[in-house]
Amino acid sequence: MKIHEYQAKDLFRKAGVPVLESHVARSAQEAADAFTKLGSPIAVVKAQIHAGGRGKGTIIGNANQRGVQLVKSADEAATVAKNLLGNRLVTIQTGPEGNQVNQVLVEQGCDIARELYLGIVLDRGAAMPVLMVSSEGGVEIEKVAAETPEKIFREHFHPQLGLDGYQVRKLCKKLNITGPAARAADMFMRSLCKFNTTYDCSLVEINPLVITKDNKMIALDGKVTFDDNAMFRHEDLKALRDLNEEEPAEVRAGNAGLSYVKLEGQIGCLVNGAGLAMSTMDIIKYHGGAPANFLDVGGGASKDQVIEAFRIILSDNNVKAVLVNIFGGIARCTTIATALIEASKEVGITVPLVVRLEGTEVEEGKKMLAQSGLAMITADDLTDAAKKVVAAVK
Repeated sequence: MKIHEYQAKDLFRKAGVPVLESHVARSAQEAADAFTKLGSPIAVVKAQIHAGGRGKGTIIGNANQRGVQLVKSADEAATVAKNLLGNRLVTIQTGPEGNQVNQVLVEQGCDIARELYLGIVLDRGAAMPVLMVSSEGGVEIEKVAAETPEKIFREHFHPQLGLDGYQVRKLCKKLNITGPAARAADMFMRSLCKFNTTYDCSLVEINPLVITKDNKMIALDGKVTFDDNAMFRHEDLKALRDLNEEEPAEVRAGNAGLSYVKLEGQIGCLVNGAGLAMSTMDIIKYHGGAPANFLDVGGGASKDQVIEAFRIILSDNNVKAVLVNIFGGIARCTTIATALIEASKEVGITVPLVVRLEGTEVEEGKKMLAQSGLAMITADDLTDAAKKVVAAVK
């Protein structure tokens, strides 16, 4: 689950991670009031969306309006907020349609001496979280990793023990941080690593992380993603979820217990098992097609779940054909066949349907489909299915 920058910074404050004073505004007047309340000669107005690259992003229809802007008066803050709120911001991470800005963060300015990058992710190979830092703050970390990977420094840490002092000193030496700034870095980095474990984060990213002219280390940005599998331990965090920032079909699928990710292709995929779903998308691409979604109905999918899966797939106007690829294990082929027949009656499948069944009760399932009169194309194996569904689209 992703949260907004202002929400991340509220949690940072509680965890002892230094941030600047700021206020959320949902109208131009609130932005003006926020500037006045800060009492600072300079402030920054930041669009709040679940995407990076806001500083370089632009509003659709007004290319002069950036997602992050410096203001020097309450009137300027109101004007910038008015131009952002209710409009769609396009960044490198949103796609051309952009994300609608429903709130802005008005934050006090500060004297910046250096900009750094800091991120914490799970290193699955090492089975430990890893703290990553770089001197290239304010730059997309993907660009740094591709062009100058030697500028990224890493330290793994035990989730229970946290980051050790000697590890901070190693990173400070590599980043050329000394004196009072190094002491500030020790407190900052260790607090943030503890925050990562406490809240079961899958990502914590601060870009830029700044060192001020008076040697303070401050999170000037904040991107936090929580591990969905651990949310049962954090009931209080669920209120931070912003459904307006999520794909409606993905929300709908989640409510039905389905794993769904919308993509940009034309071939809808209904598969049981994440690994099989990934393989299905790969082989569709290999044979010249493009998947419209990742959809895993799970090993124990019920008839109702499969019907809802069809509804979600067919709600995408880009879908020109559907491939059903089921390996019956816990979810038997007869269950899937029943769901296919019911979905055809209830939903109305108006695009070519390619079905590949294998596994438990496969012969019974195929027989049910053959006797149903359902218009479909059968396939013997995954390669055959991929070729047929790509041909159906073309």
